[in-house]
Amino acid sequence: MMDEEILRLLKKHPSTFISGEELSRRLNVSRTAVWKRIRHLRSLGYKIEASTRSGYRLIQSPDILAPSELKPLLRVKWLGKTIHYFHALDSTNSKAYELASRGAEEGEIVIAESQAKGKGRLGRNWFSPPYLNLYLSVILRPKISPHQAPFITLMAAVATAEAIEKTSGLQSSIKWPNDILLSGRKIAGLLNEIKSETDRIHFIILGIGVNLNVDEKMFPKEIRSIATSMKREMGQAVSRKDFLALLLKELEKWYTVFLKEGGTVILNSWRERAQIKGRQVKMTSFGETIAGRAIDVDSDGALIIETRRGERKRVVAGDVEYRR
Repeated sequence: MMDEEILRLLKKHPSTFISGEELSRRLNVSRTAVWKRIRHLRSLGYKIEASTRSGYRLIQSPDILAPSELKPLLRVKWLGKTIHYFHALDSTNSKAYELASRGAEEGEIVIAESQAKGKGRLGRNWFSPPYLNLYLSVILRPKISPHQAPFITLMAAVATAEAIEKTSGLQSSIKWPNDILLSGRKIAGLLNEIKSETDRIHFIILGIGVNLNVDEKMFPKEIRSIATSMKREMGQAVSRKDFLALLLKELEKWYTVFLKEGGTVILNSWRERAQIKGRQVKMTSFGETIAGRAIDVDSDGALIIETRRGERKRVVAGDVEYRR
């Protein structure tokens, strides 16, 4: 909190110095304590000019996702008002699940600058280099039945695709079930985890990872040909905090639409972006390979495939490959 207050005061007077005495008086701490926090902020990438006679002045802020940087950009009513920020975590989803189990409220978010064990679909790891991308988990407590939970995944995919398009100016698409593509390559993925009983949901953890400023050569070789980033597609780096602020706005908007209008509008928006109906696909699901034509995605988010023999298969999880 002291760091946030120091930054707030420095940003309030960007063209002038604030003396160490003034900062210590306002924060009710010693000048030595102020100096230690200034030194810590510099270690995070803040450029703070110091003058023996005049005090401190903020020259430049880094592109980090700390609450002090993010909160002034938020244009939301409730989502992201409480931010749990970490420089490193095993997984934002794991931390959010822990917080939700202890009573964290709907709309609280977990952000990490890097993940040691980022969670991808089907038990895979999510590539999570530090200070380049977005690793976000959102705690939701929708008053819906458990069978409606797949709509949350569809909703989040639509919201994430819109945020990517509005930032990049490029057309994105959704690949079943929850990957976002730019130029045919994966730029974002979603992983939702739910705690529920037969008739009610306790909470849903909505995990979102977006490749923002990572260079192509940094991707592991096994995904280099199928992954991309905003920086690669746009030819320039993007502001991570501006993108996150926009993403939270889109998530809040689409979540509200879902709660007010139901799943049909969400499913229709998802279908429009996915354009999967009629595609020839090859699906690998729980050791089984299914090839055929995609019929549609049903209200539970499952993919319906018609095989060459005319059989219809309902697939709830797996890897899909689009074929010509």
